[in-house]
Amino acid sequence: MSALPARERPSPGRHAEAEWAQIAAAAPQVAAVMRRYLRQLGTFLAPGSVDAAENALRQLARWMISEAGLAAVGDIRRDDIEDYKVWLAARPRGGGQTITAETHRQRMRTVRQFFERIIEWDWPDTPPRNPVIAWDSADPRDRLVVELLARTGMRAGELAGLDADAVVRIGAGHWLRIPLGKLRNDRYVPLHPELVDLLAAWTAANLEHIRRCKRLVADHRGPLDRHLIARIVHRVSRAAGVPGVHPHRLRHTLATQAINRGMRLEAIAALLGHRKMEMTLIYARIANRVVADEYAAVTAKIDALYGQPPALPADYETTGMAKLRREAHARMLGNGLCTRPAELDCRLESACETCAYFRTGTQFLPILVRQRDHARDHGQAERAALFDGLIQRAGKETP
Repeated sequence: MSALPARERPSPGRHAEAEWAQIAAAAPQVAAVMRRYLRQLGTFLAPGSVDAAENALRQLARWMISEAGLAAVGDIRRDDIEDYKVWLAARPRGGGQTITAETHRQRMRTVRQFFERIIEWDWPDTPPRNPVIAWDSADPRDRLVVELLARTGMRAGELAGLDADAVVRIGAGHWLRIPLGKLRNDRYVPLHPELVDLLAAWTAANLEHIRRCKRLVADHRGPLDRHLIARIVHRVSRAAGVPGVHPHRLRHTLATQAINRGMRLEAIAALLGHRKMEMTLIYARIANRVVADEYAAVTAKIDALYGQPPALPADYETTGMAKLRREAHARMLGNGLCTRPAELDCRLESACETCAYFRTGTQFLPILVRQRDHARDHGQAERAALFDGLIQRAGKETP
């Protein structure tokens, strides 16, 4: 208890004003921007919400001055925020403990909103982009769920059923053993290095709960089920500005992204656990350029869920996956699929459409028509006749 009598004890408001005065003396621009922001918040938020934001920003200002040596809000960059997250996690609270994970997320959420708004309001001396990303304030379980679904193509039920020992090491890589699904086919899926790190951190933090529940994705709240997974994906997608996303859409997204980047259909079928190639061939329709253009516009938004730029990182593929992609480039065609076995060489680079292994269908009609028209425009009668025949054959297919 304080040694000061209650009437002599400084009020929280007086303490905050004294601290803002110290901040203004050390970093005038920081104090000016943050206090202007708080005044603006007062026009549309309740006093309690403004007080919470004031406390979080005052804490950020103290760190900027005393720990990072930053004198302007516009000087903060992404690596500074990484340092701030570590510093914030070590802040003490009552009982000699550090702040809770929920308090940490709330503070980071407040700081992210601060940068988001002042950048949107076009205030001077702001960072070129928000240095706080969505995952900084996300529930670790939410991130793990979305990353696993998006990077492995699992079904929600398969994710909920992952055993505690589902991560295995095979050779130099880490794989995920996905349990029996609706098609009753155990399979192993290669894990991206970022997922390996994410799962290692999750396991270290929740080992006791994982052992108790005998499930990989379990914490103090217990294991997952399909309905909880659906709510998590819906919540995260809504926060990212892509409402209406469900777990199975992330599975579709992985498949269509893989085929657009040249992954073999057989490899995609193995990844997703398809027993019939007809199920995987659905994704081949994305090769239609018109559909692909529309899909690209959507995936730019979905990529925000991953916290990654639209282009995949250079180390996205393992050596084995890169080999599969190179094989696929040799066999995937712009207007159809070459079913020639990989071990059989083909030297007819300009005559795929006449090859016995060539297959096409209604989904490729727009491309075939453009190729036929191109041949006509260039006086290539034989080539035009070839595409006319392919168009007729594809048009007879049942959709």
